[in-house]
Order: sequence, then C-alpha cells, then structure tokens
Amino acid sequence: MSDPISTQKLTELEQRMLALGITDETLTEKFVRGSGAGGQKINKTSSCVFLKHLPSGLSVKCQAARSREMNRFLARRELCEELEAVRDGKESERVQEMEKIRRQKRRRSRRSKQRSVADKRLLSNKKTLRRQPTSE
Repeated sequence: MSDPISTQKLTELEQRMLALGITDETLTEKFVRGSGAGGQKINKTSSCVFLKHLPSGLSVKCQAARSREMNRFLARRELCEELEAVRDGKESERVQEMEKIRRQKRRRSRRSKQRSVADKRLLSNKKTLRRQPTSE
C-alpha cells in the first residue's frame, strides 16, 4: 500500500511546525477510538488522533480519514492553523464559517416574524393601490 501523504506535503508541514515552534517534545499525542457512524469497525480501531500542544494548551481531535497516519497529518495541520489564528489575533476561518452556519440555522424570534409579516402586508397594500381601476 502506498503512502497517502506525499513527502512534499510532509516536509511543508514540518517546516510550518518549526516556524511556529511546534516540536514532538511539545506535543502530547494519543490515539483514541472514534465516535459516530461506522459500527463495529469504528468501535474496535483507534484511528482518531488527539493532539495537545503543551505550551499553548491548544488541543485538536481529528478523525476525518480512516487511516491513523492521515489523521495524524490532518491533526498537525489543524493545530498549525489554530496556532496561527491565535498568533495573528483573529478567529480562524473555520470558526467563522461555523458561526455563520449556526446563525443561518437559528430560528427567527417571534418579534422578527411578526415584523416580516407586517412588512409583507404593507407591500401587498401598496401593490393593490398600483392596480388599474376596474369599471365596477
């Protein structure tokens, strides 16, 4: 079986980690059983990767792929992204995207629903006034 991650991607990740000051000594890595759908297979294999960066206290859990090696790579990449976001003093794009989706899915309040219905009623009244007069 061939390696799913290219050596170029691995070296780029290692350089990125060194630039951020992440070494294997500053990381705690655990392999835990995943959660969610998958049945017996996911209950028996520990392919989910849990990483914790000790100096910053940031932790990442990744079970995006089926293989442990791919999850190790993805978890390290995610940890780099989170550290860069903290370093730059802004929320990461992923967190912003999650917040946007949460706001979109949120139910409207009763007051906003009443307001939108009232606006529709006003528009409807305007349109009825625009109609051409009938002969009756």
